[in-house]
Amino acid sequence: QFRVSAWNQPGIYGIFSMPVRNDRNVMFTIAVFEEHGSGEKKIQAIREHGAGLDISRRYNIEESLPEIIDDPERFIPDDINADLVLDFLQHPDLSFHLAKVCKKRNIPVIASGKKHADAMTPFT
Repeated sequence: QFRVSAWNQPGIYGIFSMPVRNDRNVMFTIAVFEEHGSGEKKIQAIREHGAGLDISRRYNIEESLPEIIDDPERFIPDDINADLVLDFLQHPDLSFHLAKVCKKRNIPVIASGKKHADAMTPFT
């Protein structure tokens, strides 16, 4: 049985709705996009301290990237399925494309230290 609940965590702006199995077992899925393991420490902290949070998918780009990426869809799928996306991408073309894809899918994106109209961008 699922019901909708609100969740507010310091450091994440706003209140997000999510399915709740019961009062103690919350499921909130997070997709992480990173380059060369750039989100590793944050992912580790979420796994250790994020009760009810699940890193459902991790997209780690390991290859060297050109200065300009003409085909960002090669790296960013358009079928992202998560309650929240964390953007640890270093390449601005990929980060910009990720925010656009998530906007179309109504998935909030947190892209710390970046400037995107389509993402929450807290300073680091």
